[in-house]
Amino acid sequence: MSNHPNPYASPARAGGTQVTGERAAQVLKNTYMLLGLSLIAATGAAMFAMSAGIGYINPFVTIGVYFVLLIATNMLRNSGWGILAVFGLTSWLGFTTGPLINMYAQINGGMEIVSLALGGTATIFVVMSAIALVTRKDFSFLTNFLMVGLIVAFLAGLAAVFFNIPALSLAVSAAFVLLSSLLILWQTSAIVHGGETNYIMATVTLFVSIYNLFLSLLNILTALSGND
Repeated sequence: MSNHPNPYASPARAGGTQVTGERAAQVLKNTYMLLGLSLIAATGAAMFAMSAGIGYINPFVTIGVYFVLLIATNMLRNSGWGILAVFGLTSWLGFTTGPLINMYAQINGGMEIVSLALGGTATIFVVMSAIALVTRKDFSFLTNFLMVGLIVAFLAGLAAVFFNIPALSLAVSAAFVLLSSLLILWQTSAIVHGGETNYIMATVTLFVSIYNLFLSLLNILTALSGND
């Protein structure tokens, strides 16, 4: 069962002051730069966990530590320490992914499933980002839907883990694929239109959306392959 931290890290600021031109471009540039470095840090942490043979990590531990690091990042979002907090958060999520990948490596066709999930995640991220950047449409109208949807899906995910319900777990994964995809679209649009001017929190939102996409696609593809 994949665990899903709530990716809704940035505050809703629909209807805020419009920020365009150089400032929006700078926020977008800083966000993508920090996101790229965060992905490298997460990959390194995952590889370390895999090579060290780290075993199963309880999903509730993963989520608990995640929220502590998320709160710390939010508190430090306006200082240089916030960047270190981002690396701590993303490295932790990467570290907890290592044991999952090791587990998939043991099943028939497991690494192919991992590769497909990675490819699908990258494709969705590029497509949703491109839609926001090319169309320049304001997707702030998705704010309430995403907020409610993520809370419901997160609680359903906890129930699926606690009560061990495979069908609910699969439904939650499908919901997170949709919600995480829309969140990438929403967050990118928010940067372009000035709804998000803090690149640290924008990075966290995008990173955790990518993380949830990957785990959700892993769960779905595994079920479709008959290895669930």
